[in-house]
Amino acid sequence: MKIKNFIAIFLRGFLMGAADTIPGVSGGTMALITGIYERLVHAISKIRFNFLKPLLRADLKSSIKTAKEEIDFELFIPLLLGIATAILTISRIISFLITYYMAYTYSFFLGLILASAYLVFNRIDGFSLKNLISAILGFIFAFLFVGLNPIQANHSLPIIFISGAIAICAMILPGISGAFMLLLLNQYEYMLKALARVSIPDIITFILGAAIGILSFSKFLDYLLKNHEAVTMAFLVGLMIGTLRLPYSKMAVIQSTPSLIIAVTIAIIGFFIVFLIEKRFHYIEY
Repeated sequence: MKIKNFIAIFLRGFLMGAADTIPGVSGGTMALITGIYERLVHAISKIRFNFLKPLLRADLKSSIKTAKEEIDFELFIPLLLGIATAILTISRIISFLITYYMAYTYSFFLGLILASAYLVFNRIDGFSLKNLISAILGFIFAFLFVGLNPIQANHSLPIIFISGAIAICAMILPGISGAFMLLLLNQYEYMLKALARVSIPDIITFILGAAIGILSFSKFLDYLLKNHEAVTMAFLVGLMIGTLRLPYSKMAVIQSTPSLIIAVTIAIIGFFIVFLIEKRFHYIEY
């Protein structure tokens, strides 16, 4: 694999990982605007663990051969490294910013989400009533979803496992934030602290739940993208617009005019950053 391609995919993974630490922003959105989304969903859906059969027979050569045919290592290795690097580094920064600069931080998120929705909208070929209905349903679902109150769940390993499975399904969907799912499940701050203190049992349990969740959900999503792409994309645009309720509600605490001007400026900066990212990665081969 060429170093240039490795770095390009690593950077995509880093952006996905950074987005996945932010409540209201989806890693799937970053995958979409950087041009790797459909390849990622298809690559995940192809994994069927057939390489385990020869491995159980101690046939290592056949196992490796089957794994190479089944798993897109050139995609997954740099992508997962990028995601892990971002989560381990950005999570601390995001936690600090949300604690001390919540309104401004969510202003930035609002700009990111709005620009992402616009870019995804531009990918839809043609307008139809079916697409419009799909977008409206996505908007209603997301708008009601982000208005839910957090569930007072405990932090036992089974709950963390289930949370990982649910959150990863949201993370791969543009418009639905995996971090926000963790907020609803009362696991977001707990998992940030688990990462900070490197709590191995919690981290491994979460990863196992995420692995099972994404392998199951990706097959369904891959089918939708192959057979109903326009309707699926329209639904995702609706999801993104609906999730704007979250950052808007966090910005509503701003009372003074100078602070509001700063918040709007930050939102505009976030908006244009997404366009710069999309333009930069649009021309990178992977």
